Amino acid sequence: MDDPRIEIHSRKTGFKGFFALAIFRLRHRRHDGGWTREIEREVFLREPVVAVLPYDPVRDTILLLEQFRLPAHLIGQDAWQQEIIAGIVEEGENLEDVAVRECQEEAGFKPLALERIMTYMPSQGACTEATTIFLAHMDDAGLGGIHGLEDEDEDILARVLPFDEAWAMLEEGRIQNSPAIIALQWLKLNRQDVTKRWNT
Repeated sequence: MDDPRIEIHSRKTGFKGFFALAIFRLRHRRHDGGWTREIEREVFLREPVVAVLPYDPVRDTILLLEQFRLPAHLIGQDAWQQEIIAGIVEEGENLEDVAVRECQEEAGFKPLALERIMTYMPSQGACTEATTIFLAHMDDAGLGGIHGLEDEDEDILARVLPFDEAWAMLEEGRIQNSPAIIALQWLKLNRQDVTKRWNT
């Protein structure tokens, strides 16, 4: 993207696999009006992500996933993380379509409605990933069980639980990832308004 305050002098690939790492040499404007010296920055390149918190406004329940995460294990957290639905946006896809697809793949339901909560960067100093969170209107009847794509070795346990129970899990530190934390905090603040909108 063009910005006269930034001069990118070079870019090279440091690693390319499922994810990619790029090495940039650049300079940028300083707050005093001058320029920095040429600096080098490594950037983890990642496509946009959609995350979805399913909510049943009639029963006041949400749906959480539990799945294995090696990075959590490597830093001493529980390897089986309590999460919300999420997936990578492929080229040409719109965010709402990804939200619907991931709800079907990871939890076995199609949302009755979607409400966009926010877009944020989980690690803006290191990674290009931008995560957009949606609230999904669900009817929780019959939901739950084991889901995921076999060809991606997914083993995802979906569980429906009362909102207050999920909130207690967050307060106890049992929910440790930013999409779930942000989505639950947003719903805590907006649950009454959401219930009015979706139950009328």
